[in-house]
Amino acid sequence: MVAVVPEHLRWLQDALAHRAEYVDFVDMHELGHNPARIIPAWQYFLDRNARQRSPIRGIGEPIWPHRRPEELLECQFHEALLNVAIDPEIPFWLICPYDAEALSPDVLDEAHRSHPVILDSHSYHGSSRYGGRAHVESIFTAELPELKVQPTVAVFTRNNVTRIGAYIKLEFHVSGLGVTEASNLAEVIQRLASSSIHRGATLGTVRIFSQPDDLICEVVDDTAIDDPLIGRRAPRTDDDDSLWIANQVCDLVQVRSSTAGTTVRVRTWR
Repeated sequence: MVAVVPEHLRWLQDALAHRAEYVDFVDMHELGHNPARIIPAWQYFLDRNARQRSPIRGIGEPIWPHRRPEELLECQFHEALLNVAIDPEIPFWLICPYDAEALSPDVLDEAHRSHPVILDSHSYHGSSRYGGRAHVESIFTAELPELKVQPTVAVFTRNNVTRIGAYIKLEFHVSGLGVTEASNLAEVIQRLASSSIHRGATLGTVRIFSQPDDLICEVVDDTAIDDPLIGRRAPRTDDDDSLWIANQVCDLVQVRSSTAGTTVRVRTWR
């Protein structure tokens, strides 16, 4: 499977000629619009093709020039998560191409922390800065970048959590979202707030930030999540995974959790 940006997709298809029929090609602009959807796509591909334990190859390009800073941060988290998401018993060979001429040195430096092996035009070598699971944990437990806009705030408890959706739906509509979009996003936030209560939160906060380029909504509580892959596994038919649903509906979902509590930040681009 090859999941890269469209211009690289066309280049590879042309280079492979008739052999391209043996490859699954995926437009990464579409798949990686929300980076949290990429790992489930790889897992689905492996589930379909790894039954015989024969080697499987993949190319994935989630990071490309001019991605929004928020998207880039989640792509870097995704790259780190890949190392713990795939069963090590599966013979899966995955290469992640980086446009070294167009991407910033900071982005390339981060790639050395999330990839155990580095290949460039001169060498193929292990990365001395590879962080493994510890790097995953350091990202997952870190605080998200502070937002400068003053938010609209609503507090929820077990007693009123079922009513929070109606309130924030109105707020989303006032902030400029259409009726359908406001309804869908309000349902996501309602589910996230209910999940907070289900995890044991006695009190949580919904914060809405309206900005020119996006609408941001946060659900914050005092519980801790110990699974950095939460929301990135396809749920079973009887599951009600609020973060999985958020990732299917929203343009970007960021989850950070530590002993201090959990923040889920979702974005809708305008």
